[in-house]
Amino acid sequence: MSASNGRFIPGYVAPWYDQGVKVDKLSVSFDPDLGDAVRAAAKRSGRGLSGWLAEAAAARLRVEALAEFLDGWEAEHGELTADELARATAELGLPVPPRSESAA
Repeated sequence: MSASNGRFIPGYVAPWYDQGVKVDKLSVSFDPDLGDAVRAAAKRSGRGLSGWLAEAAAARLRVEALAEFLDGWEAEHGELTADELARATAELGLPVPPRSESAA
């Protein structure tokens, strides 16, 4: 766990949280269809609902922290070019995003 600019950035979610590790219990509400989809996704993953939600929340926090970092980097250094983005995509082994109609 680390903090950047006062934000919590999770490194990982401990799968053994129910073995005496302190937890923060929350109550959440979902649209019924979303709740059904979340429960089904947790079941497919073989994880409990709390663990699945914790992992999803941690992933979202990492995405937000990366977006904040990139916004700051681009404000200081200028926008990333298409070539830089393509090189990063290749180096990270990410799927190439589909081209939009306007970029074609």
